[in-house]
Amino acid sequence: MSLNYLRPPIIAAICLLLIYNSHAYQAPKHQATGGFTQPEPIDFNDHEGWTQIFDGKTLHNWDGSPEVWHVEDGSLVAQSSPEHPSGTTNIMWRGSQPSNFELKLEMKLEGAGANGGIQYRSLNVPPPAGQTVKYPKWNMKGYQADFDYANVYTGQLYEQGTRRGIVAWRGQMVQTDQGKKPRLLGTLGTSDELKSYIKVGDWNQYQVIADGNTLIHIVNGHVMAVLVDTDPTFSQSKGLIGFEIEGGGVVKISHRNIWLKTLPQ
Repeated sequence: MSLNYLRPPIIAAICLLLIYNSHAYQAPKHQATGGFTQPEPIDFNDHEGWTQIFDGKTLHNWDGSPEVWHVEDGSLVAQSSPEHPSGTTNIMWRGSQPSNFELKLEMKLEGAGANGGIQYRSLNVPPPAGQTVKYPKWNMKGYQADFDYANVYTGQLYEQGTRRGIVAWRGQMVQTDQGKKPRLLGTLGTSDELKSYIKVGDWNQYQVIADGNTLIHIVNGHVMAVLVDTDPTFSQSKGLIGFEIEGGGVVKISHRNIWLKTLPQ
C-alpha cells in the first residue's frame, strides 16, 4: 500500500504510536541512542497553541437542546432518564468548522446504558426519512470517536448516519478506497488490551487528530483506532464538532477541559 496519502509528520507519528502500543515501551527521559534522543511525552495539560472552546461556565457557541444539555461544576453535561429520555441527540460547537486539527478533552460516562461520542468533520442534517428523533434539530452525520460505558466500542471510529457504520474497530488501522471494502493495514493491540486503559465511570482523556485523510483516536495516551479515509464518496475534509448522548435508563455524560488546535492545511 502506498503511503503517499499520508503527510510525513503523520507517518512518523503513527509509527511511533504503533511502537509504543505494541511494546509498552517507556524510554528513560533524555536517553540518547546512537546520537538520537527520544521524543518528550505529551503533557495533556500543556495548552500552548491550543484554544479553549468551552469556558466551563456558559454554553457560548454551543448549540443543543436545553432540555438535555447544561453546565454543571465546570463540565458540559447531558442527562437522560426513563422519565425524561433524551433519545439520540447532540450538542454542536458553532465556533467554526475545522478541517485539520487536534481536539482534546476529558469525558466521563455514568449509567450502565450510557453511550456517547465525539462528532467531528460532521454535518447538521435532518434525520433520515421515516426515522423518529426526539430532537431532530440537532441531528448529526459524520465521523464519531465512540465512547460507551461498557467499553465495547470506546475508541473506535464510527460513522454516524451513513451505511459504513463502524469503519475502524478498536485496535485497528484501516484504509478505505472508493468501491472497495475497508482494508486492515495493521493492528494497534487487541481490543481487550486497549480496553484495559479505559476508566469506567471516571474521567478519561480523549484526543482526536484529523489531518488530511488520516484520523487518529487516542484515549488516556493509547492509540485506539486509525483511519486513512481515501474514499471520496464518504470522506469529509471539514465540518462541525459535537458531542452525542444516547442510551437507556439513567444516563449522564460529562465533558470538560475542551481544547482545539488548528493544524496546517
